Amino acid sequence: MADIPDQEIETSPLGGIVTRDGVMVQVHIYRFAGSDDEWTLEVVDHEGGHTTWTDTFANDEDAFKAFEQAVAKDGIRSFVKQQVEH
Repeated sequence: MADIPDQEIETSPLGGIVTRDGVMVQVHIYRFAGSDDEWTLEVVDHEGGHTTWTDTFANDEDAFKAFEQAVAKDGIRSFVKQQVEH
């Protein structure tokens, strides 16, 4: 098996803790550092459940917008204790 070097991860400044309606989640927006890869979006709730989007995003603003749209549509509680893919 070939050795795969560790790659640094670049995180977006748009990610972080978001609290709405008394529910706190951690928004992770990331890609491989130094690359032109698209951004990945993941939301982790306070109990460790996570929601990961299967689509990637051309920029971190689009990723955060997708999070905001999901909150507007389904509410922030939709992320609690889930392990789903969007």
